[in-house]
Amino acid sequence: MRLAPRPFRFAWLASLGVLCTALAGGSLPVQAQQPLEVRLVFVGLADGPGHRGALQGLAEANAQGEFLGQAYVLDTVEPAAAAAAFTGTPPAAVVAALPANALLALARAHPDTLLLNVSLADDAVRAACLPNLLHTLPDAAMRAAGEAQWQKANPKGPSAVAHAWHHTFEKYAAAQLNKRYRDSFATPMVDEAWAGWAAVKIVSDTVARTQSAAPAALREALRGAIAFDGQKGVEMDFRADGQLRQPLLLIHEDTVVGEAPVRGVAEVEDLDSLGTGACKP
Repeated sequence: MRLAPRPFRFAWLASLGVLCTALAGGSLPVQAQQPLEVRLVFVGLADGPGHRGALQGLAEANAQGEFLGQAYVLDTVEPAAAAAAFTGTPPAAVVAALPANALLALARAHPDTLLLNVSLADDAVRAACLPNLLHTLPDAAMRAAGEAQWQKANPKGPSAVAHAWHHTFEKYAAAQLNKRYRDSFATPMVDEAWAGWAAVKIVSDTVARTQSAAPAALREALRGAIAFDGQKGVEMDFRADGQLRQPLLLIHEDTVVGEAPVRGVAEVEDLDSLGTGACKP
């Protein structure tokens, strides 16, 4: 099933020309001579949080793409029919919300195609270190490290749970992203939704910079210095194990009480203080 974006017209649309010029390093024309169609595939259950997040990212990618002659489409494939993701035009990338065994099998069966995991926190999936498998959702080790830092800094304070995202987060234009998502789907943005949005936005931002949607070129570019912000206020990139380095939000009673890395326990810029990024030998 191919899903085209809804006719979103966000309040920030007028500023996208400036954004696109910045993404392109000031060297690209405002409109490409030939429109570049970028095919993405979501493999997982439709209308879950990861899928909704990917749709939000798709809408924003197409709003941005209007200035750069790029058009994004998202084909949605149920888990049982995952092989169908690779029929027809080769996808630039696959956004996946799958169980661990299915995810690893799909990545190994299609080594030339980039897969982005948006639903699994499983450390073992990262430890496989497949070169075409990236993870926008933080892993269990990262979350445990963030929670341990919080407890060390607040030994007598409330316990907090580490999350990728929270619907009350407001800094770094997070409030605007939360509003756009809620306006689109009438539900709060949760971790998997942010991970799905981030996966599509990372791809579209990279295509905007490189002007290429070739799977091999995209994989190589994303393994480099992508400097993705993700509305978290810090430049993020991928570790050797494919995990996206990122700050975490510390949540207590449905409220953001802190961020990790936790100041005073770790350097706030030291994203590698969260988790290990280790690969199997």
